[in-house]
Amino acid sequence: MTVPTFRASVPKSHPLLIHSLSSALPLTDEASKKKRLLSCCSSSELNPVRPELSFCVGTHLIPHPNKVEKGGEDAFFVSSYNGGIIAVADGVSGWAEQDVDPSLFPKELMAHVSCLVGDEEVNNNPQILIGKAHAATSSTGSATVIVAMLERNGILKIANVGDCGLKVIREGKINFSTSPQEHYFDCPYQLSSEAVSQTYLDAMVSSIELMEGDTIVTGSDGLFDNVFDHEIVSTLARYRNVAEAAKALANLASNHSLDSNFDSPYSMEARSRGFEAPLWKKILGMKLTGGKPDDITVIVGQVVSL
Repeated sequence: MTVPTFRASVPKSHPLLIHSLSSALPLTDEASKKKRLLSCCSSSELNPVRPELSFCVGTHLIPHPNKVEKGGEDAFFVSSYNGGIIAVADGVSGWAEQDVDPSLFPKELMAHVSCLVGDEEVNNNPQILIGKAHAATSSTGSATVIVAMLERNGILKIANVGDCGLKVIREGKINFSTSPQEHYFDCPYQLSSEAVSQTYLDAMVSSIELMEGDTIVTGSDGLFDNVFDHEIVSTLARYRNVAEAAKALANLASNHSLDSNFDSPYSMEARSRGFEAPLWKKILGMKLTGGKPDDITVIVGQVVSL
C-alpha cells in the first residue's frame, strides 16, 4: 500500500460479546395495569415495538508473513458502547522505507478512538470520531480507517477513509457494501501525520438500518483483496459462532493471498487497470493472477436483540 505521490517523503482471536449496559427495571402497579390494558388491544391498533439491537462480535487478525514477529500493521477496536462500535485501521507499509514503524500510527489512532467514544462532541457520529482521533494522534505514519457505530434502534452509521471495508449480509445475500476510496490503484485515501493528507472531511459516510439476524463483516483490505463476496457469504453460512466465522474468513484470505495461481479480487482489479503478467507467464499464455500478501483483520458482528 502506498501513499499519494504528492507526498514526496514516502512512496505505501477471540470473540467479544457486545452487550447492553442497561438493566431491567420493575414495573410499578400503574405500569402493570397499562401493560395489561395494552395486551387486550388488537395488534393493528398498536405501533409495533422495535427491539433494541446490539452486536455479538468475533475477531481474528493474521499478520503479513514477513511481519508476524511484531504482530502486523493493522489495528482494531470493538466496544459495547450504545449498540456497539467496530473500527479497523490499516497502517501504510511504505513508511518502513523511512525507518518508521508503520504499525504505530494505526495503533495510536485506534487508542484515541477508544478514549473518545463517549465524547459529547462525537455524539455517536463516526466521522467526527475519526476526526478527533486523527487530531490527537502524534505518531508519524498514515493509515486507512473505518468506524461503524450501531445505535440501539438498529441504525448503523459508518465512516471510512480508504479501503478498509464493511459488508452487511442479510438472508444469505450481500445487502450493503462500503466503497473503497483511492487516488490510483493500490494507493488509497489515508489519514496521515503529514500536513497534506486526507482528513475526516474526506470520509465516505453511510448509514443503513439493520435487522436482527443480519451479519456484518468488517476488515482491512487484506480480507477484501483476497476473498470474493460469494466466498464471504458461503463461509458465514457454515458457522454460527462469530469467532469461528471470523477465523475461517481470515484463514481463507491468508491462503488465497499466498496462492500465485488464485485469480483474486486484487489480481482481477490489477488486470482491469492495465497491469500485465510477468514476461515468463505471458510467453506461456498465462494471465496475471495471485493473491495479495498482507495483514488480514476480520471482524464479524451478528446483530442480536437485547
